[in-house]
Amino acid sequence: MRSFTRAMVLRALPAIILSTGAIARAGDAPTGFDNSTNGFVDQRTFDADRASFEEVEAIEDGLGPLYNAQSCRECHQNPVSGGASQITELRAGHLDRKGRFQNARIPIARGTVVITGRSLVNDRAICPNKDFPDTEIQERVPDRENVRTLRISLNLLGDGFVEAIADQMLIDLARNQCRASRGTICGQALRVPILEAPGQTAIGRFGWKDQQASLLSFAADAYLNEMGITSSLQPNEVTTLCNTAEEPNDKPGEDGLADIDRFARFVRSTKAPPRDRTLAATPRAVRGAAVFHRIGCTTCHVPSLTTAPTGTKVNGGAFAVPDALGGKTIHPYSDFLLHDVGTGDGIVMAAVEHYGRNAYEIDWKGWSDRLVQQTRDKIRTPPLWGVRMRPRLMHDGASMTFADAIRRHRGEARRAVRKFNDLGRSDRQAIEDFLRSL
Repeated sequence: MRSFTRAMVLRALPAIILSTGAIARAGDAPTGFDNSTNGFVDQRTFDADRASFEEVEAIEDGLGPLYNAQSCRECHQNPVSGGASQITELRAGHLDRKGRFQNARIPIARGTVVITGRSLVNDRAICPNKDFPDTEIQERVPDRENVRTLRISLNLLGDGFVEAIADQMLIDLARNQCRASRGTICGQALRVPILEAPGQTAIGRFGWKDQQASLLSFAADAYLNEMGITSSLQPNEVTTLCNTAEEPNDKPGEDGLADIDRFARFVRSTKAPPRDRTLAATPRAVRGAAVFHRIGCTTCHVPSLTTAPTGTKVNGGAFAVPDALGGKTIHPYSDFLLHDVGTGDGIVMAAVEHYGRNAYEIDWKGWSDRLVQQTRDKIRTPPLWGVRMRPRLMHDGASMTFADAIRRHRGEARRAVRKFNDLGRSDRQAIEDFLRSL
């Protein structure tokens, strides 16, 4: 077992050290906060898709009736559209008598209607309004829904490359880290439904619970649940109260593309977050990367991954990896797996919310409610690329410094935290400089 671990370390170390530098290597995915395409589409198409991503939705566009934001940019824009933000969403539920998580039941319309099938509790509503002055639909968390959390918005830049990672690579990562750690660190590679390929699944990698594997599915999920806008993949409103827009709200244009298609194409076309080249080149940041690896943080925060070759079919065969995304090395500092690091929020992904009202009527290959229930106290390893742009850390945004965030880790990360606490002040500061360079 020791020889296996040593071999894994020796293979990973060059990527760990080289990725701290300021000079990109051949085969690396393009990076930059420059509003430029990564080559998946031309710049004119990229700019048009970005405009759709930034567009503010109105009630006549289908906004609501329940929603959190009026545009994608509202939750993903730091320092450019597609980046992260300080915006959080509210989730809630409760445990049944057997200790299993149950989605929240949220009464609206003075208790005459109950919203079910979701853990998400929307912060905003379009009613009461001029047309419906007496319709009260604002969601509020009842006392009985006592499992509650906030989740901070995620970075989307570079996620086209993440989508192009082969399922088998993530499965192998989970298997190898579990073997190498003798069962103390075992990421969960969870199969989730692909909305555009009914019956097909893939390893989840997007969202705090890895609830989506496809960027098109992710776009449809967010359009409905964050903005209340229905589409061909998510055609059912959360509530029909106050709703006057024609269904589905998101219809294809003259080019045959709907908004969710443009959103997915925009994200697939973004560059990965770049390093702070000045700080990354400093001796202390370089040393911090080596110490970060030495204490075990890179077991989950994997420095480098390579996307599948051009032409590989992913997303249940619905998407072929293009030249711009295929065979590229990325430096996300994540394994994109689910881990119990002691900060899990107790929430289990809601199938109806993420996959539609008929989620349980479709025979999704390899999707298991039993495996989904295992995710209750797990969180996806957050990619650290671009983390320097985040003043609020961890899934709930409750940690304000890198040291605070590291020390919150427990569970599978307890040994790495113990080693961090045992470091001298200089080494701890070197790790923080390294993280500030990402």
